[in-house]
Amino acid sequence: MNISPATLSLRIADFQAQSLNAIMTSAADSNSNNVWAIMSQLLGSDSVSTDPLAWLHNDSSDVKGLSPTGRNMALFDPESAYAMMSVINNRDVSYKAQFSELSQMQSYVAQMQDAGQSLGSIALSTGNDGIRSQLQGFADQYNVWVQRFDPDMQQGGLLADTQAAQVSVYELDQSIKNIFNGAKDGLHGLRDLGFTIDPNTKLASLDGAKLDAVLASNKQGAVDTIQEFSANFAKSASLLNANNNFIPNQLANLNGAIHYIADNNADLQAEFGTGDPAKPTGQVAKALAVYNQTYGA
Repeated sequence: MNISPATLSLRIADFQAQSLNAIMTSAADSNSNNVWAIMSQLLGSDSVSTDPLAWLHNDSSDVKGLSPTGRNMALFDPESAYAMMSVINNRDVSYKAQFSELSQMQSYVAQMQDAGQSLGSIALSTGNDGIRSQLQGFADQYNVWVQRFDPDMQQGGLLADTQAAQVSVYELDQSIKNIFNGAKDGLHGLRDLGFTIDPNTKLASLDGAKLDAVLASNKQGAVDTIQEFSANFAKSASLLNANNNFIPNQLANLNGAIHYIADNNADLQAEFGTGDPAKPTGQVAKALAVYNQTYGA
């Protein structure tokens, strides 16, 4: 999803250009001898501008007041303009909700990084019960992560179209499934230690009996596998949150779009009308409430 102030600005400019073209077409169809005079009347101006794009540069003080229904009747097509402002109102809410949820994901990724790193403390001297307990603890924390964000990833979910979120979920999943951890010891990743992810529920589980068997026959290999996994998993999580990488970049884009709308909202409403207010529900409403509580409405 391409979200930035520049993108919003281009979409608004495109709408303005379309409106200008509609005015020009209407004027031409009416066989008027003075296109700019007709434009002036449509825009409610007292004088005729010699600049065909002058209306694009007017500030809000040059636009007539809005009607009681929130329309700018000075425009050629006030309904389309009003509809566009309705879209902007909804985008504003959507961006704030996504920013809130992705910020939560950023925190959870950091927690998963810590959980992965903690497995690196497992050594040959660690008791089998201790190894089993730590792996089970990691599985439990991973499942909390999955259950927290899986609804966001579903079609229509809050982060379903957000690449940074999709990549984060995919990378951590693939890191656990990596079969090359422990290869030098004849093992094929955590799966040979009984640690697997259900393809349907996406939840992790630990087969204690399988782990005990490997620890009995090749404990050094099992420890090496866990340590390799620990380092690789923590690195994957760290990269997701690294500066100029997936999550920080998307948060910066969302934040820029949010501030662009806030900084220009008065001018946008003066030009396009108030638009219908957004009416968030479900996941969006919950995430928006968190955003407003955290950053202010």
